[in-house]
Amino acid sequence: MSSHTAPFQHIVVAAHPDIPTAFEEAEKISLFLRAQGRSACHDYLYDENLQAQVAAGDVDLLIALGGDGTMLRAGRLCAPYGVPILGINMGKFGFLMEIKHPEWQNTLSKVLADASWLEKRMLLRAEQWRNGKNIRQWQALNEIVVSRGETVRPVHLDTSVDERFLTTYVADGLIAATSTGSTAYALAAGGPILPPELRNILLVPVAPHLSIDRAIVLAEGSTVAITVHTDHQAVISIDGQSPVPLQDGDSIHARASEYSVQFVRIQDPGYFYRNLTPHMYNNPAIKKTP
Repeated sequence: MSSHTAPFQHIVVAAHPDIPTAFEEAEKISLFLRAQGRSACHDYLYDENLQAQVAAGDVDLLIALGGDGTMLRAGRLCAPYGVPILGINMGKFGFLMEIKHPEWQNTLSKVLADASWLEKRMLLRAEQWRNGKNIRQWQALNEIVVSRGETVRPVHLDTSVDERFLTTYVADGLIAATSTGSTAYALAAGGPILPPELRNILLVPVAPHLSIDRAIVLAEGSTVAITVHTDHQAVISIDGQSPVPLQDGDSIHARASEYSVQFVRIQDPGYFYRNLTPHMYNNPAIKKTP
């Protein structure tokens, strides 16, 4: 938990392009902010001009309208520049969001009155190595998934932690998740839920065959290396984005990023577990015990 030193003055409102009413709502919020004496503009989250403003240091708050995927995208955009993010839920789940859409005006007024705090969450830095060369890098807020492609056959994943061999997973895939990602794909694959302030890496295999089938929580500061061995398609996916093909022998190195995502919160710091159960019961696959 941390607090910011001055009220937010230069604000951009970013709408998800696939939510029909998001841009209209972004315009309303931008007008509201300007009426409160703030510098504000609005655009789609993917817009190059909006991204350029963030990169130039012209923004001290980004308000994201959408769902959890919007927050993931906003997090990867804003973290390198230290720009905090406030989420207004216009999606389905909204576990990462702070404001319910109908309540945005009242809650946003509290933020403008400097009644909020900043929650820092770890990113993962992933690197793709081939023949001794680092050929690609990513930042992940939820998870890195190394897995099979369309062919329904497992891949062999030699996995090391801090340059010490751990095991070879024979599985559909392996998830390396942050604490934020522990409530996403890693949870669906049977992993534990970690509190968001932890800076650990969670390893969760997906459909392991004659391999370790338990999740492993790595110590803070650990580095994991996953080397792919396969004679068919294998891929890596970052935060659920489009998969990138991997070759036999490629290695993925993952460690805590030098950047952190900052979420603006109004709720008290104990909100996480208090909100966890209602979110899980909103999932129709989970039935509440009478």
